[in-house]
Amino acid sequence: MTQNDRRFMSMALTLARRGLGNVWPNPAVGCVIVNKGRVVGRGWTQPGGRPHAEVRALAQAGEAARGATAYVTLEPCAHYGKTPPCAMALREAGVSRVVSAMEDPDPRVSGGGHAMLRDAGIDVETGLMEAEARDLQAGFLSRVTRARPWLALKLASSFDGRIATSTGESQWITGPQSRALVHAMRAEFDAVMVGGGTARADDPLLTVRSFTPLRQPLRIVASAGLDLPRKRLAGSLDVAPLWLIHGAEAPDEAKDYWREAGAELIEVAETSGGGLDPLALMEALAGFGLTRVFCEGGGKFAASLINAGLVDELIGFTAGMMLGADSRAGVGDMGLSALASAPRYKLVESRPIGDDLLHRWRRQSHA
Repeated sequence: MTQNDRRFMSMALTLARRGLGNVWPNPAVGCVIVNKGRVVGRGWTQPGGRPHAEVRALAQAGEAARGATAYVTLEPCAHYGKTPPCAMALREAGVSRVVSAMEDPDPRVSGGGHAMLRDAGIDVETGLMEAEARDLQAGFLSRVTRARPWLALKLASSFDGRIATSTGESQWITGPQSRALVHAMRAEFDAVMVGGGTARADDPLLTVRSFTPLRQPLRIVASAGLDLPRKRLAGSLDVAPLWLIHGAEAPDEAKDYWREAGAELIEVAETSGGGLDPLALMEALAGFGLTRVFCEGGGKFAASLINAGLVDELIGFTAGMMLGADSRAGVGDMGLSALASAPRYKLVESRPIGDDLLHRWRRQSHA
């Protein structure tokens, strides 16, 4: 494949990113249609998952799609859902060549889209910029192949890893630029999640507020007993949906209150030591179609997710201040007695954000 092929696929990947946080349970796909070296159609998956990227790009291209090359960041779908297969749409539009970044592992597709195109005499090439496509599709791939969403844990802390003073004061450790970037990050995830401890301590809204997103992320609070503050969360259900994850013993009064308020209640199993089972929680979210979850603590909840091997990415915003050992740690007790037992993450990005440092890490064991 040529440098031009790579250039057009890079364009398709940039378009695909626009769908992050807006298209679950579908993947965020980008498509660019090129005829005689000229871009004649562009598309990306639309909010709610429809229309698909290929359909949008073909509509823009019109008759110029005949004999053209389509660059798609994921194998075109081959199954009938709410709409006909995208592979069929490409075939009927007269596209002569399709370049896709990767095969779709969804069993409903899994090579079927490429086969449908080849059977129609269309030249199909795969694997261009596959690593970049897999990175962008990490959430969708995780839901399909691991039956759980991709999970990023964000921590805003002092240099010594503290998220609040000994009295609980935490606003603000990091600066306004970091807080604005967190809101932008929230918008690229299907859901923003916290544990019950953080909800009780901060009574957070968990919405995107530094700008108006295409779609507010779903808000999730995990609290076995549903002992949660009710004013801000219940009073903002017209702004963004709210899912509450609870255990079997949550009081009926609390369940009735939240259902009446308009929240979605999801019961999951608890561990033998008490508290919600983190794997059962994540599998339940995947069952509802979530692909990418942005967790913002708190410490005990974060420790349970890390210990269960469920945190795929760490996102740190570190301020140049010290709060000392008597202040509150960003992650709760993990019960580690040996360094060899500690989960390891690999640094993938670091850069200054105002007076703070942003650093992102990926779990080393993640393929």
